[in-house]
Amino acid sequence: MKKRVLQVLIPAVLGIGLLAGSVAAEENTTIKIAASPSPHAKILEKAAELLADDGITLEVTEFEDYVQPNLVVEQGAFDANYFQHVPYLESFNEEQGTHLVVAGKIHYEPFGLYPGAKESLDDLEDGDSVAVPNDTTNEARALLLLQDNGYITLTEGAGLTATVNDITDNPHDLEIVELEAAQIPKHTKDIDYLIMNGNYALEAGFNVQDNALVYESPDSDAAKTYVNVIAVKEGNENNEAIQKLVEVLKSDEIISFIQEEYGDQNVVPFVEEEK
Repeated sequence: MKKRVLQVLIPAVLGIGLLAGSVAAEENTTIKIAASPSPHAKILEKAAELLADDGITLEVTEFEDYVQPNLVVEQGAFDANYFQHVPYLESFNEEQGTHLVVAGKIHYEPFGLYPGAKESLDDLEDGDSVAVPNDTTNEARALLLLQDNGYITLTEGAGLTATVNDITDNPHDLEIVELEAAQIPKHTKDIDYLIMNGNYALEAGFNVQDNALVYESPDSDAAKTYVNVIAVKEGNENNEAIQKLVEVLKSDEIISFIQEEYGDQNVVPFVEEEK
């Protein structure tokens, strides 16, 4: 696992613990947040500029995996993280015994099937290989994408817990290759097709609009199900500084930044439905 600390610190008094209480207007506070490099850390870098006006320093550390960002928040070494969607968070809590909760829903990244050793689905042959993430919820999401496009059939009701064992029909005899999500972009030469999380696709130079062969629609149910969130340890979700971070990430300034930086289909700001 690799990590890198982003130098996006705004001058402030460091070391004042966020988790000790609410933020007074006249105080400076630091939020330590773990994030995937793209788009999460880049979005946070922009948010840091806006948070400075409220006396909040955002200290961002990049992680390239999907495990450590949750563990460091659970352990109290970090105040929050920004990299995951809700089903993964819930699955992680169940499997690891952690106590992480959603503080705010920020954006959605469509899942896509991308070219690997083969450039087009027109070239699909029986026995071709397809890489999928090997964590519970993202593997299910990848298999559902294949099912939605007619390439496999899953056991009825498998849903967000689907695994390769739930494949009941595989007319092309596709070889499903289960890999750690961060490793999938490294296999463009030896695996025929790759199903990637949006952040890893972006880091590898792919994007949904230009490169995906099939992908989830931004207005689909997946957009609501797999929205990326700010996660904190239970009990800290209503902290004033955390809520200010969420407010900034949902602001018009950040929405405009996301659209300018990533276009309309690669990173989609999440908008709460009016009740």
